[in-house]
Amino acid sequence: MTVFNESWEAVIGLEIHVQLATNSKLFSGASTNFGALPNTQACNIDLAMPGVLPVLNEEVLKMAVKLGKALNANINSPTSFARKNYFYPDLPKGYQISQMDKPIVEDGFLDIELEDGSTKRIGVTRAHLEEDAGKSLHEDFEGKSGIDLNRSGTPLIEIVSEPEINSPEEAVAYLKSIHSIIRYLEISDGNMAEGSMRCDANVSVRKVGSEELGTRTETKNVNSFRFVEKAIQYEIERQISEIESGNTITQETRLYDSQANTTRPMRTKEYANDYRYFPEPDLLPVVLEDSFIKKTLEQMPEMPNEKKLRFVNEYDLSEYDASLLAADRDLANYFEEVTDESKSAKLSANWIMGELSAELNKENLHILNSKISAKQLGQLIKRIEDSTISGKIAKDVFEKMWSSGNEVDAIIEKEGMQQVTDLSEIESMVSKVIDENPDQLKQYLSGKDRLFGFFVGQVMKESQGKANPTQVNEILKEKLKE
Repeated sequence: MTVFNESWEAVIGLEIHVQLATNSKLFSGASTNFGALPNTQACNIDLAMPGVLPVLNEEVLKMAVKLGKALNANINSPTSFARKNYFYPDLPKGYQISQMDKPIVEDGFLDIELEDGSTKRIGVTRAHLEEDAGKSLHEDFEGKSGIDLNRSGTPLIEIVSEPEINSPEEAVAYLKSIHSIIRYLEISDGNMAEGSMRCDANVSVRKVGSEELGTRTETKNVNSFRFVEKAIQYEIERQISEIESGNTITQETRLYDSQANTTRPMRTKEYANDYRYFPEPDLLPVVLEDSFIKKTLEQMPEMPNEKKLRFVNEYDLSEYDASLLAADRDLANYFEEVTDESKSAKLSANWIMGELSAELNKENLHILNSKISAKQLGQLIKRIEDSTISGKIAKDVFEKMWSSGNEVDAIIEKEGMQQVTDLSEIESMVSKVIDENPDQLKQYLSGKDRLFGFFVGQVMKESQGKANPTQVNEILKEKLKE
């Protein structure tokens, strides 16, 4: 547990809103495609026209069941919907169809890995289905606001944690675990920039050792891992400062300003009874048959923790390497494709987490947009394994592959990068280096063993990095005995 200011600790709970990857909305057949012109994807149901009735999207139920299994939670059957009443310009009905007393997913947990290698279990209170509201547009209308109802009715699942997170770092680890799970399940693309995953952070502080929870604030709609960490950190420090100055914390909703790195009040926080929840009269409770749940769970993919364990056992990777590779489904698939081609899991992991990751980060690219395909990287590693090129030359080849898009063998042949493996040629270079460095030879023979590396370096320089390092070492050892 992180202790702040020596005598304070934080208590954090996250509410994560995940947009489900259905083609149509939660209660209508309107499209959910991102980026359409305003108000072109809102039908009569989304607009709350008189006489229309909601019809539940079955795909949403399947996605929720899979998520419940991944969160080690109970699947409620029957599960029911409720009306959550509040009045915003972008909520045409004046209420939101959500879930209250019988959410579809309840009482789960998630084990998160922390930076020090330890594991912490975070309880998951519930995950409930609800429809999204529309969006208010302020930028394009001077002195006025526009309303875009394309998003109205889009299916969401809100994942609510127990208040068992105690630091910004733990919050980010939990959020990243949820992100990994929803992408593995293919129930959402998790694109935070497009709003497919949004996070509300409930934060309070209390004296170390106290069992009583402090007054909490909720910072709404934070849309990146880094901003979640910064917003929580700021709010913890703000609350401690307020209390130590003799002030009290107001239970309220706040917004995070990423440019100023501050939170600011948005509105006084509502309580559940402010929303006047009551059962949705237009939707009967949903009974999930055992056969429906069983068939849905049969479609579950291999999950991150399962994949990590397999990578350790099947490919003999370290837990650290396996954990990094398994965290992202696309990265894990890329690794397995590289390994299938190269036949060397360890080298594949090293190159992906080393040179490849560096280039991807430099250009802010996802693995799916890599300029070097998995097959190409696998072929490069094969050329190291069969001694066509050395590991050092491979880095030059990699750079040329990244910038040009050309194939491995074409670059090696064009640039004359083939490794020198002819023993007589290497012996000749070794003899030349020894003859040209009599002082270093004398020192080496007098016991300064560290100069062996000097001779290796000189031979590699003589060969322009093309000599086989293993053969250079072996020949040097023999020559220096003479």
